[in-house]
Amino acid sequence: MPKQMSRHSSVLKSPRRQAGKAGPNPGDPSHGPLTGEELQLAVRNHSMPLEALRKDTTPAGLHYVLTHFDIPFIDAEHWHLQIGGAVQRSLELSLRALLRAPSITIPVTLECAGNGRSLLRPRPLSQPWMLEGVGTAVWTGVPLAYLLTQAGVEDDAVEVLFSGADAGIQGGVAQQFARSLPISEALRPDVVLAYRMNGADLPPQHGYPLRLVVPGWYGMASVKWLSSIKVLSKPYKGYQQAVAYRYQQDAEDPGAPVTWMKIRSLMVPPGVPDFFTRSRVVPPGPVMLAGRAWSGQGAVVRVDVGIDGKWAPAHLEHPAAPFAWSAWSIPWVADPGDHELTCRATDSSGAVQPLEQVWNYQGMGNNVVQRIKVSVELPGAGT
Repeated sequence: MPKQMSRHSSVLKSPRRQAGKAGPNPGDPSHGPLTGEELQLAVRNHSMPLEALRKDTTPAGLHYVLTHFDIPFIDAEHWHLQIGGAVQRSLELSLRALLRAPSITIPVTLECAGNGRSLLRPRPLSQPWMLEGVGTAVWTGVPLAYLLTQAGVEDDAVEVLFSGADAGIQGGVAQQFARSLPISEALRPDVVLAYRMNGADLPPQHGYPLRLVVPGWYGMASVKWLSSIKVLSKPYKGYQQAVAYRYQQDAEDPGAPVTWMKIRSLMVPPGVPDFFTRSRVVPPGPVMLAGRAWSGQGAVVRVDVGIDGKWAPAHLEHPAAPFAWSAWSIPWVADPGDHELTCRATDSSGAVQPLEQVWNYQGMGNNVVQRIKVSVELPGAGT
């Protein structure tokens, strides 16, 4: 497992907070029902159905999607990637040139930093994820380190800025979506400029024709629809870095940046669902409970499964790659009645999923244990 090469420790105060304006969310967290704005975001973006946890690789159409603005539809024949800034040689590369460059193929689990946000009380107002903002794909592309080496990074470089072609307004700020990485992270051998997903061209919603994939980091770092890469000699203080994607206690707290994925496990809901409530009905008898676990901070070393509060270790399989999820399973003999199923993972850093989530203003890094209510009954019972 590659170790974490850097941690952001500095606190950036955003220009918007200095001006005394509100934080990145459109309003204070709410105890109320889902708003129209949240519903609008929910139907534009989508999560991965939990039954897809059965597959090592998530099909592109089932992989979670979060798009901040509009999906750019880019003509790849006339598209070029610009690489400049604190480099010895600026580069301009077509997609054909990138396809001729050395490539790697790597399975990577990506999770939205706001996954689980809607389970918080009060609920931060943004994309209302439940638990399914995740997916694992096989990405093919050019190692970022190769292109940065070709450009020749200057000695005073501290960060690398990635700008996407998607543009809009957030927090009253007109912007293209842009994020930076510390230079040590950008030079990791597994950070890839991907042009294929699961062996096919990137779908439009996943960043065609080129996107960044940063293994181990939450998904906001993996900028889609790349238009330019700029090596910086000073830290980037744009909106998506200094205002959004931060662990805050309130709107005035400058907070700490969101970086690596926290330890998490999810279970395939057993049995069959009720259409409207999604509550589960399971026949009595032997049931194989299964799911996946992942972390950006260390290898997954243990998954425990709880049946009505009694925990037992699950069988854990090796992942396909250091930053791909691990499969786990455990047999259960389901007795008639109502039960609560939970799963809880531990990684090699010693991090364990919390039983109760620690609240934060933007609803980031919510890795509380999953709880599934099931009713075990004979087929046709109660009808």
